[in-house]
Amino acid sequence: MDAEKISLDDLQKRITETDLVPSRAPLMDGLPEKMAALKRQRILTLANLRQELKNPRRLEAISTATGIDAQYLTLLRREIESYFPDPFPLTAFDWLPQAEIEKLVKAGVCDSADFYLVVRDPAWETDFVRSTGINTVVLEDLYRLTDLTRIQWVSPTTARMLIAASYNSASGVAAADAEELCAALERINEGHRFFKGKIGLRDCKRLIRSASYLANE
Repeated sequence: MDAEKISLDDLQKRITETDLVPSRAPLMDGLPEKMAALKRQRILTLANLRQELKNPRRLEAISTATGIDAQYLTLLRREIESYFPDPFPLTAFDWLPQAEIEKLVKAGVCDSADFYLVVRDPAWETDFVRSTGINTVVLEDLYRLTDLTRIQWVSPTTARMLIAASYNSASGVAAADAEELCAALERINEGHRFFKGKIGLRDCKRLIRSASYLANE
């Protein structure tokens, strides 16, 4: 996401519409008033807010200036940072041919964020493919996987499951029916093929909601 384009009003709407996990539920306490107080400090975008809350000293200063409890701001920081998943090393997609992955690593493309930026360059299908000698089928698989791992909570394994269930992109997940998605993932994971846990209907609704913010970029 481009945090510069997301206003605090947008952020407030996202938090309000999110099915927050219990530990984040206190964010709803006086949310409009707290967002208004932050805006009075000229904190107008998500990018501004991330920058201010990253530094503990700045967080304390913002707490003093706005009257917002520092613990609340710490919780808010955790919530907004969860919107920006850490990239995964390409080696984490370990079911793909690792010799092909190594070609990318040698070219300086080491993680999912690097890769996603490369393939958004219009020249990647000619210049990049020719320079690395990478197998184009592997590239197409990685493109789908790295797109999906941009979604909050989606790991390489979850991305693999989504593709096996015919959800090949963030936009595809955003358009999904929650019950159909849940049933498809349960079917794909039958016999604990991918992991021993279970993705429930509530989890699927959260995935769809999170994916929708990427699909609307």
